[in-house]
Amino acid sequence: MGTFNRKKPDQVGTFEDVIEKLPYLKKLGINCIELLPVAEFAGGISWGYNPAHPFAIEQDYGGPDGFAKLVKEAHKQGIAVIMDVVYNHFGPSDIALWQFDGWSENDKGGIYFYNDYRSETPWGDTRPDYGRTEVRKYIADNAIFWIEQYRCDGLRMDATSYIRFEGGGLGIDTEINEGNILMRDINMQIQSKYPHILTIAEDLKGDDKVTDDADYGGLGYGSQWDMNFVHPVREVLTMINDSDRDLQQIVNALTYSYSGDAFRRIVYTESHDEVANGKARVPEEIQPGDAESPFAKKRAILGIVLTLTAPGIPMLFQGQEFIEDEYFQDTEALDWGKLDKLKGIKKLSTDLIALRTGKAERTNGLRGQQIEIVHFNQDTKILAYVRSTDGDDNEPVLVVLNFGNKPFEEYGIGVARMQNGNYVSIALGKVMMKISPN
Repeated sequence: MGTFNRKKPDQVGTFEDVIEKLPYLKKLGINCIELLPVAEFAGGISWGYNPAHPFAIEQDYGGPDGFAKLVKEAHKQGIAVIMDVVYNHFGPSDIALWQFDGWSENDKGGIYFYNDYRSETPWGDTRPDYGRTEVRKYIADNAIFWIEQYRCDGLRMDATSYIRFEGGGLGIDTEINEGNILMRDINMQIQSKYPHILTIAEDLKGDDKVTDDADYGGLGYGSQWDMNFVHPVREVLTMINDSDRDLQQIVNALTYSYSGDAFRRIVYTESHDEVANGKARVPEEIQPGDAESPFAKKRAILGIVLTLTAPGIPMLFQGQEFIEDEYFQDTEALDWGKLDKLKGIKKLSTDLIALRTGKAERTNGLRGQQIEIVHFNQDTKILAYVRSTDGDDNEPVLVVLNFGNKPFEEYGIGVARMQNGNYVSIALGKVMMKISPN
């Protein structure tokens, strides 16, 4: 919120500033925005992952009235709003619940928090005590609060592995069973009362349990951020030499799924975490200090194409559509000057989104479950796949990508021939095309 449309260096962006950009997002083709946390936090500049008052809205952004207006105006534009919520810890400073009734053990948080070693998280010793029914109810009420009071269309839950495990599931770890109960109960309650609401877990452990149905022992999330897409794709894109680029990593990333459903994963190459904390935007990682070089731009575009044509729910990070560079920080505004400078790339992003969302004709295949790798050449670094659906409205889409730096004037790829709009897998044809580098 504070960086997306910040007007002055010493003044954070507000809900009203985001409303100003909704027509731009609509024209770009975006149909859903996901906000980093806006619950009241200490100070005025923050990512939002230090919630001090979980039921209050950050006043520097515009308070509760400003947030309600943002959701309402987004809905008028046909744009859904997903709220990022933080239940793995609170604070760690200015916490309203800290030693709430004056009691604590080991000088820790009191009745709302674990008062032993389980309080420890990477963000402070402030993990809520999920073992207390009252605490689980407090957190569940907060989840419903965003849906009922502000009409949010979904929730993205931060670092759920630190609700599931004492150490976040890194290596040998101890499970927090009551944390699993908390998340399962929240998802079951939402699915029962509000089946149209999407819940997303930022778990990043590649575990089907997160998105498996609660009836089958899962936590019941509608989708989860996919580590098996973002990490291998970024690694391949940022390789310096073509010879080191392993297309098998891309194939694995494209074909992965959770809980038997392609849409149980969020696919992306940039997020607030992936472009900070020692990492940077994809073009900056490719060509440090020269993110607008041909190599950086072309391979960054490959990442956008992969995101928008892979099975799953595609997600872009603010400014990615016009190749924002450097790294994300809450003290720096998004550089909208790049939008005017790189209009062609923004147009490319707009066209890709139109293909992915069905605004362009004959692209239903991009919204289906199916993917078939039809060409895979480690020598030429050419990869091709067909996206399709199982329904009667199937319109297969062929995607061809060149991950190398060599152009091909005539390149043949064998694909299944179309007959009366149907995909016939046994009748092979050949598509001849010119393929530019990257």
